[in-house]
Amino acid sequence: MRLHVVSDVHGNARDLARAGDGADALVCLGDLVLFLDYRDHSRGIFPDLFGTENAHRIVALRTARRFEEARVFGAALWAELGVDRAAAIEQAVRRQYAELFAAFPTPTYATYGNVDMPALWPEYAAPGTTVLDGQRVEIGGLVFGFVGGGLRTPMRTPYEISDEEYAAKVEAVGEVDVLCSHIPPEVPELVYDTVARRFERGSRALLDAVRRTRPRYALFGHVHQPLAARMRIGATECVNVGHFASTGRPYALQW
Repeated sequence: MRLHVVSDVHGNARDLARAGDGADALVCLGDLVLFLDYRDHSRGIFPDLFGTENAHRIVALRTARRFEEARVFGAALWAELGVDRAAAIEQAVRRQYAELFAAFPTPTYATYGNVDMPALWPEYAAPGTTVLDGQRVEIGGLVFGFVGGGLRTPMRTPYEISDEEYAAKVEAVGEVDVLCSHIPPEVPELVYDTVARRFERGSRALLDAVRRTRPRYALFGHVHQPLAARMRIGATECVNVGHFASTGRPYALQW
């Protein structure tokens, strides 16, 4: 059995269309949407609306952790644009989703990232795409558990939830062979982004589940340029697969 796993697609529909080649199934761990590329500030919904120079500015503010200034700056841009913010973002996300979901092969198993909009997924997911969040599925004789979304941060991305709600989803998944999530377990080496120069939010509940249930693998993304791309926690191989937007290469899991 060969499975290809991707996360943090961020608008890369071209490579997504080939991500399942040679595999029995594709797993996607979320963040299909590209709102703002921290490596190339000309790409994404934000620069499309406000231009690259304004994207440079807001990335600089966020990287410096000046989140309140970034919010004020962004609000001023929206006010100057004079359109309904929620409607404009949803329209842009819909355009991306139409292209990205059409690129999924059959079968695909997917969960949400923190920048995704779960309410829209039923409109775009084809019958060959199974969406899971706080749920389990058997693939090739192994049990996979899926936990989507992210934890609350000053970034206020669309699908951030409380630690308690997230922990409940981890608990609902229970003991599995492969634990799939968008965000990593809360380990410093796994949550630090070397380009954004900050610690992203990882999940203590995921870390506790890895130590307690000892899955074969814990697969995740969210941190695009991690200090450590993989490490072992006890019996579990933890692997960051969140490089798809820049590399276009899936992670291959075989058994």
